[in-house]
Amino acid sequence: MSAPPAPVAVVTGANRGIGRAITVALAAAGCTVAASARDPSSLAETVAEADKAGGTAVPFGCDVCDEASVAALAARAGELGPVSVVVANAGIAGPTTPLHEMSLADWRETVTTDLDGVFLTFRAFIPAMIERRDGSLIAISSMTGKRPLYGRTPYAAAKMGVIGLVRTLATELGPHGIRVNAVCPGPVAGPRIEQVIALQAAARGITAEQARAEMDGMSPLRRMVTAEEVAAACVFLASGGSASITGEDLNVTAGVVMY
Repeated sequence: MSAPPAPVAVVTGANRGIGRAITVALAAAGCTVAASARDPSSLAETVAEADKAGGTAVPFGCDVCDEASVAALAARAGELGPVSVVVANAGIAGPTTPLHEMSLADWRETVTTDLDGVFLTFRAFIPAMIERRDGSLIAISSMTGKRPLYGRTPYAAAKMGVIGLVRTLATELGPHGIRVNAVCPGPVAGPRIEQVIALQAAARGITAEQARAEMDGMSPLRRMVTAEEVAAACVFLASGGSASITGEDLNVTAGVVMY
């Protein structure tokens, strides 16, 4: 008797950082992962790490800001099998600038990528999930969607918008057997947070060391979180172990945010 096919998961922004960790963790958990990024050639290391973990990741190009590109991803991912998990992870940090000095273009780029991108990604996969009455949609928000971070108004607005989207969509889709949740990471150790620290220091007139110490000091555990810890939360929300969890925004912040 042949084994049932592996569940199919989709991860956007899978070429580095949190997205790569989520892809590898889902692949290791037994999913065939459709891993996407704007430049599919940037996914080579993600695919290799998934293979090393004993799983499978298939690279796809996708710009989450482009409706046709997201529709194409949904169609191509569906060729791997019914998609049961979608992780809308793709996003940008946006500017670190006081609001009154910010350009409309910078504001729109951040909100379009970080909020509209989640809308377009989820929308493309929902009809098939409704038809099957099954699915787990996971959006990567941020603790900045719950607490302020100096100079990051468009990012904060978008990430708080993601939480509102998730709660409302969970209400809409619950009767169809589909769960919708968000993960809110705190500062994640790696190159991206180092850039954020440098920009925070410059904007506030303090040293990078002071900014890093402040960031670490916000946590009761006195540390940042890892991409792998965020990925583990996504694997849980994708699994049957979270079957009664929907409409939640799960903090992975080392205690910086507790609400």
